[in-house]
Amino acid sequence: MTQKENILIIGAGLCGSLLALRLGQRGYKVRVMELRPDLRTVDISAGRSINLAFSNRGIKAMKMVGIEDKVMKLCIPMHGRMLHDRDGNSKLSKYSGRDGEYINSISRELLTGLLMDEAEALENVSIEFNRKCNNVDFESNTAHFTNSESGETFECNADLIFGTDGAGSALRKSYFSERKFLFSFSQNYLTHGYKELTIPPTKNGDFRTFKNALHIWPRGEYMIIALPNLDGSFTVTLFLAYEGGVYNFDALSTEESVLNFFKNEFPDALELMPNLAKEFFENPTAPLGTVKCYPWQYKGKNMLLGDASHAIVPFYGQGMNASFEDVVEFDRFLDQHNGDWEKTFKAFQRKRKIDTDGIADLAIDNFHEMKDHVANPLFQKKRALEMTLETELPNDYFSKYSMVTFREDMGYHEAMTRGRAQDKAILNMIDDGEIDSNVSILSLYEKIKKETQSILENDKVAKTLNH
Repeated sequence: MTQKENILIIGAGLCGSLLALRLGQRGYKVRVMELRPDLRTVDISAGRSINLAFSNRGIKAMKMVGIEDKVMKLCIPMHGRMLHDRDGNSKLSKYSGRDGEYINSISRELLTGLLMDEAEALENVSIEFNRKCNNVDFESNTAHFTNSESGETFECNADLIFGTDGAGSALRKSYFSERKFLFSFSQNYLTHGYKELTIPPTKNGDFRTFKNALHIWPRGEYMIIALPNLDGSFTVTLFLAYEGGVYNFDALSTEESVLNFFKNEFPDALELMPNLAKEFFENPTAPLGTVKCYPWQYKGKNMLLGDASHAIVPFYGQGMNASFEDVVEFDRFLDQHNGDWEKTFKAFQRKRKIDTDGIADLAIDNFHEMKDHVANPLFQKKRALEMTLETELPNDYFSKYSMVTFREDMGYHEAMTRGRAQDKAILNMIDDGEIDSNVSILSLYEKIKKETQSILENDKVAKTLNH
């Protein structure tokens, strides 16, 4: 059944393409405008993250639109973190003690292309490329564009406008610059940036190292990670401070300095990267930032979704999954309010803002965990205990990572709150020598649960007193 509203979506990335597909399935007439060329016909990766961590929240979104089977064919399972020390030793730390819980490496380009294909297959959805949004008159719902191929400018009116155009959103900039309502906005950067590199496949097209893991070389103030690609390569990402410390991006200005850095810190990775020096200077160094804002909508006429409303750093592997979950949650609220857009927008943003703030904060936490804590003996003891708990009590115990990554039925905020309290309880018990190997795992679980609940209640009291 065709719906009466004409919908404009600014941005045909992962979130925008999924939203177009879902609204198209609902029968709305959808027009999508994308700044960049069509990635299905032009290579536009150029140093931008080409593969992503795809997990349960994202899979739930694919089920919603009926393309789970097609998407899973693009995935490489990663069962845990493969930790590499300076001496070249490696150790696999599984993500979960339960069978069948793992994350996936997936190509950004292939997944976006599939979503575009599925959306365009609907006669009521169209996507136009090389269309730069200059600004949005959000009161009249008129967006102003430039055709970057012809240079011509034009405007587009719609009943509803969605801004899914990423961290640099034109709709969000219009909210901020026009100052016609109270709009809060923050953008905070880490001191670190990132650069993408490559471990190429062998001459036979095989993987040069273990395929089914997210590889991490944690070094305290910096690290590299590597995710597998379907062609046998790995995308390697270096996270490093711009300045300060023994090593930083500013100081790595010559081929010799880069090679010495990797020889000293990542010798086993260096052996797998024959094109390191060339790629290091050809690929850009990009910043790592968090965007928070509110409100996400204006009078039920237009709304921000995905990175446009809540860009996060990539260290929990949840950026794409959170954006996909936005569409799932929005779809649920649309059902609840029977097509009343203003009620839908307001209810959705109130609920979703809490959860996206939660995953933004958790992503910062995981930055420190990945570059440093994973190599800490105390952290490793905690992970070993959690693996035992999840293996022995698979229906009862969930680590913070499992709550965030595999419990798509649990909001990010609840996962953060409960997970942090649980981590604190376990670390305190390990530090105080209260983990007795002679005690049954069930008794130990009950003690952890009791300590976790006590921490949660104390935190609740503290927040009440502070207010």
